[in-house]
Amino acid sequence: MTSPRSSTVEVDPGIEGDLGVIERALEQLFRLNASRKVHGRRAAAAGVSISQPGYQLLCRIQEEGGIQIGELARRTEMDPAATGRQVHLLEGDGLVTRERASEDGRAVVVRITPRGAQVRQRLGLVAERHMSDVLSGWSPTDRRRLAVLLPRLVEGFRTVHYRGRDGDADHREGTT
Repeated sequence: MTSPRSSTVEVDPGIEGDLGVIERALEQLFRLNASRKVHGRRAAAAGVSISQPGYQLLCRIQEEGGIQIGELARRTEMDPAATGRQVHLLEGDGLVTRERASEDGRAVVVRITPRGAQVRQRLGLVAERHMSDVLSGWSPTDRRRLAVLLPRLVEGFRTVHYRGRDGDADHREGTT
């Protein structure tokens, strides 16, 4: 074990190897999730036309039941100007509407339309079928393990702060 003043910590080589495998697999998963080509295939299979950022916004708008554009940008961690442009495109495609908030006439609330809900549902069904196909060769035990461990991993990413080179966690907002 290293001294308390050292910024390095000895790690069991087996754990280090596992961490490397996990990190590489997550990098591949994140790249797949962010891939425009993969999103394009999913959208084509659903018979819809929507950009990947547009779909992310559409999902959040439906989940919120209506949301102001600035708050939408914050919750999706998108640039406010890019969010506004995407909402404009979604509105042009009839997937969302903008309306003045009743409590504050200056604020604009974005809401999903029935057509937008249908687009989200169609993409969701394609994603469900794909997940079912991907996991079809897995044992029930492995699927249950994934169902338990994956949300746990996501929660860790949300709540555990990054450590700097000195080993101390950075607790500033937005640093997880």
